[in-house]
Amino acid sequence: MSLAKSSARIDPKGLARSGGALEGHDSLSKYERLMQETRGPRGENTVDWYASGEIRGGVDGQDQVWLSLNAEATLPLECQRCLQSVETQLTVERKFRFVRDEATAEAEDETSDEDLLVLEKDFDLKTLIEDELLMAIPLIPHHEICPIPVQLEAADADFDAATSEKANPFSALAALRGGKSG
Repeated sequence: MSLAKSSARIDPKGLARSGGALEGHDSLSKYERLMQETRGPRGENTVDWYASGEIRGGVDGQDQVWLSLNAEATLPLECQRCLQSVETQLTVERKFRFVRDEATAEAEDETSDEDLLVLEKDFDLKTLIEDELLMAIPLIPHHEICPIPVQLEAADADFDAATSEKANPFSALAALRGGKSG
């Protein structure tokens, strides 16, 4: 089973029952929120993903719908040291268990080790892929070794001159005190 490039909507239960798998090789431009995070040339960047569904028996004897998601993308982000573009590899490998409604998800969230999603017949897989890749972006993107020298301290000659010319604030107190002795 494969997913048409124009559609990212799936029926997770149907996918799981069939034991099916979907994969895609999408242009980064199809992921608007990821595009907003990038810098520099990005027209040739892609998002590669693979999703598979399965039914597992739960502890209560009920069938559970599971989705495994693998996604990869290389984004041109801004290096926080040199402010140049840095190609950053993002990788996501996650498993999700579907529950019947939001109330169930909230009730089970605290005690569940797995990630929970609400089961919808028309589930938006593209949005899930984008959400997971957004969460995989490092807080501080940077080169291992920046391509340009990075100046790590600021030097301002005017500031240094102004601070050296400043009068001692306690010299006024010393003048007031003058010849008085305690």
